[in-house]
Amino acid sequence: MKELLSTTDPTKIAFATALLDAEGIAAFQMDVHMSVLEGSIGILPRRLMVRDADLFMARAILKDNGVEL
Repeated sequence: MKELLSTTDPTKIAFATALLDAEGIAAFQMDVHMSVLEGSIGILPRRLMVRDADLFMARAILKDNGVEL
């Protein structure tokens, strides 16, 4: 697994995941439950991971749709 995106914006993660799902690329969100440690203030970034083989295509899809990496 490779890190594709890291952000504190949950809407960015949701949009990127939807774009990748539409293209058949499986994505896995990491650090989703870190709010337990931070007190739900959203300062710790979440990461979006993809398979090594899908990284190039996933970056291209996000770039084509205006998602900053």
